[in-house]
Amino acid sequence: MTDLMRSAGLSYYPDVARSVGLDPKQMMRKVRLPLAVLDKPDTPIAVTSLRRLLELSAEASGAEDFGLRLAERGGLTNFGAVGLIVREQATVSEAIEAFSRFIHVHHDGMKLEVTRDKQTVTVTLHLRGRQPTAPRQSIDMALGSVHRIIQSLFSSDWRPLEVHLHYPPPHDRKRYRDFFGCRVTFNADDDAILLSAHDMERRIPSAHPLIASYLRKRIEAIETRPASWEEKVDEVVRILLASGDCTVERVAEHLACTRRTIHRHLAASGTSFSAILDAQRADLVTQLIDDPGRPLADIATQLGFSAQSAMARWFRGRFGCTITAWRKGVRPLAKRPGVPSASAA
Repeated sequence: MTDLMRSAGLSYYPDVARSVGLDPKQMMRKVRLPLAVLDKPDTPIAVTSLRRLLELSAEASGAEDFGLRLAERGGLTNFGAVGLIVREQATVSEAIEAFSRFIHVHHDGMKLEVTRDKQTVTVTLHLRGRQPTAPRQSIDMALGSVHRIIQSLFSSDWRPLEVHLHYPPPHDRKRYRDFFGCRVTFNADDDAILLSAHDMERRIPSAHPLIASYLRKRIEAIETRPASWEEKVDEVVRILLASGDCTVERVAEHLACTRRTIHRHLAASGTSFSAILDAQRADLVTQLIDDPGRPLADIATQLGFSAQSAMARWFRGRFGCTITAWRKGVRPLAKRPGVPSASAA
């Protein structure tokens, strides 16, 4: 199953790539990442595609700290709603707990395990993937981002106790010590940040309890991430339709697979790409045509129809009336494929 994450993780990729002599668009094309996601931070992208991009970029540029460079540019804003709820917690301890609780909303395959003893709090990073362990650049980017977020909750002079990384040491260890501001142990058992238990009770001046409560309720309502192929395809189709660029080939790019893979998995689930596309079109078209100032030709183009007349025929077959009648308030029962309409019954 393909793990997905918000494309906000790529927000600073073009700047970092150019800073080490790479053409960001060319690199993204090599791993089949749609360029449009750079302007749409909430678009789902395959974690495997991001991993390939980071490893390829580090190799092509010779910058072994490429993942750290990305983490250095980012912060809470890159994590969307998860970042907001972290910022509004009363204490650093509560912020870290919230971060570990909701990180999967931003990244399907990322987990933070928080363990404590009397003196130390350990935040251990787990990245799910096809390999036994995630590639090094992905570890650097993820753990570096966690460090940056925790650091933002303190004053600028805060440092962790230690940082552990499971892979062998790089050529330039000093770069890692400078980034994390503490001793960095390589060839460790886990990828983790160790903090002083005393620091956990530090209060966050910007915290607002009412906003935190509101955000928690909102994020709990959306935290269940799509798990099946049908659900993940449905999520990507919904987002791409809204942007007017939805084809099975484009969806395959976001899921880092081929169109045949999508068709095969959906058939095994008892559905098809066309059925998912049809359902999402039906949901979106009723919102779009409620705006009388929006030309029907533009709506047809956004929904992927070859012409306005093709959309008109589809709409009548799907909803049992014309678009004009719908705009006038006619609301017959929508017909589903293979199910007779109410009037036919």
